[in-house]
Amino acid sequence: MRRLTAALLCFSTVTLHAEPIRYEFDPAHTYPSFEADHMGISLWRGKFNHTTGSLTLDRAAGSGTVEAVVDLGSVDFGHDEMNAMARGDAFFDVARFPSARYRGRLVDFVDGAPTRVVGVLDLHGVSAPVELRINRFKCVPHPLLKRELCGADAFAEFERDVFGLTAGRDHGFDMTVTLRIQMEAVAEAAH
Repeated sequence: MRRLTAALLCFSTVTLHAEPIRYEFDPAHTYPSFEADHMGISLWRGKFNHTTGSLTLDRAAGSGTVEAVVDLGSVDFGHDEMNAMARGDAFFDVARFPSARYRGRLVDFVDGAPTRVVGVLDLHGVSAPVELRINRFKCVPHPLLKRELCGADAFAEFERDVFGLTAGRDHGFDMTVTLRIQMEAVAEAAH
């Protein structure tokens, strides 16, 4: 009985003091996409083809962080002229602001998985709070790398003119942007 009690005590001590795990985004499986109004008559949809980042996760403590860097020059509407306009100084102005950065805390864990991210988006020289709702978050063993792989589907809405992205506002464009993020990240290799 003493051995069992000692073993359980040792196990619980290790569990309580477990280190957070760090995961690197898989850029081939991470794509922020968005929907934005076009003249009040249609929604334009696009995505960013290059995103890097990482997350840390401590399921036992119900905490973690996320940081993502989006290459704004990789914007892709599936329409070359719209891509060029978005990269230009009338919109993202990628010559001055080549990337957007999001940093946040994973919160409101349910069964070891976060359901929200409370964070700040740095875009176009402006920093403002943007909260993400996590619709799905799951971790599984990666079949090839033999490390844990986590994936998420996240959602947010924000007003783009808060970040100085006002193109079309004087013509009645709705400034609301719907952001959807699919993300996969692989645990760092053990040292």
